[in-house]
Amino acid sequence: MTQQNQQAMPPAAEAGTAEADRILSYLQTQAAKLSLEELSAKVRTDMEQVRAALNAAPVDRFTDRPGADDWSPNEIAYHLVSTSQSVSRGIISVLDTGERGGRIADQMEATEQVRSADEWWQLLLEDRERTLARVAEATGDEHPDVKWPHAVFGDLNWREWLLFMRVHDLDHARQLASATTELAG
Repeated sequence: MTQQNQQAMPPAAEAGTAEADRILSYLQTQAAKLSLEELSAKVRTDMEQVRAALNAAPVDRFTDRPGADDWSPNEIAYHLVSTSQSVSRGIISVLDTGERGGRIADQMEATEQVRSADEWWQLLLEDRERTLARVAEATGDEHPDVKWPHAVFGDLNWREWLLFMRVHDLDHARQLASATTELAG
C-alpha cells in the first residue's frame, strides 16, 4: 500500500487528550478487574453492533464514500477485519510464546478488496472466535508484563488489547452507521 493510499484513522481520541486518558483508564481497570469470560462476553456482545451496522449499509453503495474525506462501508469493514487480525496475532503470540505481538497499525487504508457486508462479517467472526477460543484456554495471568504499543493509548498488555477490540468495534460501528446515513441521504 503506498503512502498516498493510506490515511490515519480519525481516532475516537487523540493521544494525550482527556478522552484518550479516559479510554486508557477504562481499558486498564476493566481488563485487570474482569474475568476472561466477562471480557470475552463484552467483545462478543458488542460485535453485534458491527453486524447490525454492516447489514444496514446499502448494498448498492457499499463501496461508495459518502464524502471525499470519508471511507466507504467496505473500507471500514476492511479496517475492522485487518486490525482485528493484527490484534489477534499479538494476543495469541503472547499467550503461546510469551513474546510481544507485532506493531498494530490502526489506520484506515484504501483497499482493492471488495466483499459483501456478510463476507466481511464472516471474516471478522472467524478471527474473533479463533482468538476467543485461545483466550478461553488461558488462565488470565500469562505474561502481564508483555506489552506492545497502540498509537493513541500507548503500551497495552494482551488483556487490554482484548478489551480494545470492543472499543474499536463500537467506534467503527458508529462510523458505519454514519456512513450509511449519509449514503442513504
